[in-house]
Amino acid sequence: MVRVNAPTTLAIAVGALLGLGLWLLVAATPRIGRPRLMERVAPSIADISEAARESMFQRRSDPAPVIGLLVLPAVRRLREVLGQVLGGDATIARRLRQARSSTSVDRWRSEQLAAAGVAFAVGSALAVFAPSFHALPTVVRFTVPVLAAALGAMAFDWWLQRKAQRRMARISAELPTVLEFLTLSLTAGEGILEAIRRVARAGSGELAAEFAQVAAAVSTGVPLATALTELRDGLAHPALSRALDQVLGALERGAPLAAVLSAQAGDAREESKRTIIELAGRKEIAMLVPLIFLILPVTVAFALFPGYLVLKAGF
Repeated sequence: MVRVNAPTTLAIAVGALLGLGLWLLVAATPRIGRPRLMERVAPSIADISEAARESMFQRRSDPAPVIGLLVLPAVRRLREVLGQVLGGDATIARRLRQARSSTSVDRWRSEQLAAAGVAFAVGSALAVFAPSFHALPTVVRFTVPVLAAALGAMAFDWWLQRKAQRRMARISAELPTVLEFLTLSLTAGEGILEAIRRVARAGSGELAAEFAQVAAAVSTGVPLATALTELRDGLAHPALSRALDQVLGALERGAPLAAVLSAQAGDAREESKRTIIELAGRKEIAMLVPLIFLILPVTVAFALFPGYLVLKAGF
């Protein structure tokens, strides 16, 4: 009688996964060689021949559809749980738009779930094979993979949030210059659409790329007000939203856009200055950490250690 212990169970699981992977690889391997005469003729006579229809719709021994049907409900449920814990789909969609990512929300949730699965596998391997974990209680060892999976999902969400924040910071830095450029173009006699196209052609930053998308949308027949509204709602950048609100209001009322954009450019410049001053204040406080905990102790040690040696040698 074969005793079932932990190594035997692990070997069975690894063997099953290996067999399933090889099956998937064999099923996905394309057939080498020319198709047979029957396979070439079958599409032409499928309406009059039952055998031709059967040869066209031969079933392949592929486990992927079966695995997909079995796993899909669990994956959907895990996506819902991740959405409830780490933010809804609207938040993720906004962050993806701010990060200028073409990934859909469902695909991003799947990637986040895959990252959590990889972290769970790593935590399980550490809990089973790491010698330092063997002395821990069984409850703690079972908790390690779950904590690893949670950290993996949170790290994936943090990475997207960080990417969106960095792009928003670049847009904040570019906004005053872009608004001033638009003001100069309008003052020179161009319309707002021509000014946006000029910014898209001349600029190379993130905001210029966004205005290039607006110009492309208008070229396909989308109204300018609708394209600017989608840009405002998609990025949800406070300063840019205020500027676009003023532009949309001026377009509706027929007010001069040059004065509106000039005022918005001044406000954006002042806000950029305030942001730089606040960042400098935070960096100044952060610089005290290495000064107090690294440089000052070393300086004190170099100043006091020779005297300590002299006192110790004298007495």
